[in-house]
Amino acid sequence: MAGQVYNTKKLELNRVVFLGRTWEEYLLIFDLKEEQLIGKSVLDCPGGACSFTAIANQRGIRSVAADLAYYHSVEALKEKGLQDIEYIIPKIEQVKDNYRWDYFENIVELKNKRVTALSQCIKDMEETNKSRYFPVVLPVLPFEDGFFDITLSAHLLFMYADNIDYYFHIQTIDELLRVTKEEVRIFPITDMNGKRYDRIDEIKEWIVMRGWEAVESKSSYEFHKNVNTMLKIRKTSE
Repeated sequence: MAGQVYNTKKLELNRVVFLGRTWEEYLLIFDLKEEQLIGKSVLDCPGGACSFTAIANQRGIRSVAADLAYYHSVEALKEKGLQDIEYIIPKIEQVKDNYRWDYFENIVELKNKRVTALSQCIKDMEETNKSRYFPVVLPVLPFEDGFFDITLSAHLLFMYADNIDYYFHIQTIDELLRVTKEEVRIFPITDMNGKRYDRIDEIKEWIVMRGWEAVESKSSYEFHKNVNTMLKIRKTSE
């Protein structure tokens, strides 16, 4: 049920972590099939240490990633990514009842997937001289209007509403819409405790006034309990 909160203990982090999800996780998170993306141009923002862009380009999908972290060198990102995995895994284990253990069978598999995502991301950065990885400071993006067919945005907007104000949400979504021709998908629309963002209806109304459709949709992916919904934003027919 929307708004239901499962977690009794919170995941406490005292630093910004450089973590990533795998290509397979992204397809589940955003309820996508590979064939839907073939021939498309895709933006992953924020990309973090995700392997989506790396694997997408191997499969005929023109994808780039954008993130504040990309201002750092590849070597520094690799080191921080490995350190952050070692930092966060024990913290997740302390509150493991907050999570569903079906996609990941256990904490060891979770760690292995996070290492895999980081390794694939770093390898792609090294091989392409980071040409697919754009350093950005949101809410500003260095791309032309309508440059991408699809934009995917995971684990930033709505999830950290305690630290990111409403106007940053509006400005960032406006910028994502500006650089996108067809569709923007944002996951999740809850915080890490499964609480639905309390101004999501205002944002949906604002999106509709901008000439887009905004629909809440159930994701095929649920790791944090009750964190399983996304916002699908589609350009309306003129």
